[in-house]
Order: sequence, then C-alpha cells, then structure tokens
Amino acid sequence: MIVKCTVAYDGQNYAGWQKQINALGIQTIIEEALEKIHKRKTDVVASGRTDAKVHALGQVFHFEADEAIEPSRYVPALNALLPLDIRILDAQAMPEDFHARFSCKSKRYMYIATYDRYDPFAYHYKGIIYQKLDMDAMVKGACYLIGEHDFTSFSNGRIDPRKPRVRNIKAITMEEKGKDIYFIFDGNGFLRYQVRMMVQTLIEVGRHSIAPEKVKEILDQRDKEACRYNAPAQGLYLVEVRY
Repeated sequence: MIVKCTVAYDGQNYAGWQKQINALGIQTIIEEALEKIHKRKTDVVASGRTDAKVHALGQVFHFEADEAIEPSRYVPALNALLPLDIRILDAQAMPEDFHARFSCKSKRYMYIATYDRYDPFAYHYKGIIYQKLDMDAMVKGACYLIGEHDFTSFSNGRIDPRKPRVRNIKAITMEEKGKDIYFIFDGNGFLRYQVRMMVQTLIEVGRHSIAPEKVKEILDQRDKEACRYNAPAQGLYLVEVRY
C-alpha cells in the first residue's frame, strides 16, 4: 500500500530535506521513525528536496506502508516519534502508481522578506532588507519570468546537465504586509536555487541596482554564470504541492 503524507517543518536546524552522510536531513529522521513503526527499513520519496534552512508548510512524500495500519494512524504515530519542528499533517492511501515526485503537477513557494531588522526572530524565518524597495519596478521585472522559459541562468551549476532546465511559471505575486514583503511563485516545477535567485534579482530591481529589463537579459543568456544573486535560505517556504 502506498501512503502519501503531507509534512510541515522548520528547516532551521537541518541540512535540508535529503539524507546525507555528514549532516542531518529531515528525510533521515522520518525514515528512522517509520523504521520504528514498521520494524523494517522504510524509504520515503519526496516531491523534491529543500535546502538547508528552507522551511515547508506542505511538503509531500510517499512510502510503502504496512497494510495492517490504517493510513490516518500514521499521523499520530509519526508525530509521537518526530521532533516538534517536524509535523505530519495528513496521511492517506494512494493508488499503486502514485509517486510524490513524478505525479506532481505544480508547486507553490513563498519567500518572506522584511524591513524589520530589529526583530530577533526574523533572522531564522525571513530575508532582511535594508532599504525601501520599488514595488512597481519589481512587478515589471517579474513579468519577464512568467511563462515557459529555460531557467538555466537562475539555477545551480551542479544540476545534472542532462536534466531539462525549462520550467513554466504560472504566476508571481508580491505583496507588502506591514514591514514584510511576500513573494509567491506558482509553477510546474523549480530548479535548485531558482526561487531564491529570482527573489534576490527582483529585490535588486526594487533597490534600483538593476533595471527591470535586466531580468530578461539574464534569463535570455541561459548561462549559470549570468545571475549572481541568491536570497538567504531562511526566508523560503515550500507552501503546497499539487497533484
């Protein structure tokens, strides 16, 4: 039986989602908890990995479950074993062909930036901004990113060159709320560091360090060296994975 779980986590204390040899990943902690429940090794597969200090409100993973356990029971069972900064929100049985990564249709990411540099909690959960941003200029810059493009310029150079770099961003919204700015990205998928690099590029537009048209110039270069901007990880949240 395949069980799909939705999980929220605070990424501050972890080296990202993926299990690693020399650092603690969230995947490792969840697999260890499932091994205690099943009395056997249990691999989990996520919709995609998140990097160190990146948070999730709705990450999704699947695993091969024990048919003797009602799927909904995995929620309290796992939460009893997991640290309090990793919480299982939902668990449900899925068809055998379901795959947390390959069945995904789209994702939503949120980035929170703030002018409030005197908030001690902001340094773990938001990116700090030190000067007022021109929101109108940022909207103009964001328009160049919407649609289907090759996002090589907004990606990490370590991505396997055999993997496609074309992604379709369906919507970008930016909203000021008090001292915070919320960036929302909806798309069929995102490359590693893509959201953070787009956010910081738009912030540079808002600071008038670059013109809105520079966003298109960077995008059209399709060169991993074209963009040197990357927003801090702690402001990024994986909000939702859609199937």
